[in-house]
Amino acid sequence: MLKKKIEMRYLLIILLVFTLSACYYDHEEILYGSTTGQPCTDTAGIVSYAQKVVPLLQSNCYGCHSGSAPSGNQLMGTYTADKTMAQSGKLYGTINHAAGYSPMPKGGAKMGACQIATIKKWIDGGMLNN
Repeated sequence: MLKKKIEMRYLLIILLVFTLSACYYDHEEILYGSTTGQPCTDTAGIVSYAQKVVPLLQSNCYGCHSGSAPSGNQLMGTYTADKTMAQSGKLYGTINHAAGYSPMPKGGAKMGACQIATIKKWIDGGMLNN
């Protein structure tokens, strides 16, 4: 009888451990949602500059950082200019609001985690013009 009680206690403890560990999430988009309402899938594989990065930069950066008088004297809007910003670390530092960088977009909300991860994946992948 005592042996059965001990076995039941161990069984309950094991069941409790499995139950609690099954409730753990470590994906930011599951915990907080994405800013687009879509799962963060842009970071799988190679990130396309033309299809993924340019639309993000157009909606968040090019409005102020293009043309004949770009804000902060930081020109963007071409592959060469965007790659130069990425190579210097300024692109990722500013969109991620890292210490030592001017947080961008200025006066606007920080880009979503999935958007930042997409740009980071492009940078880490060698900033291909694809």
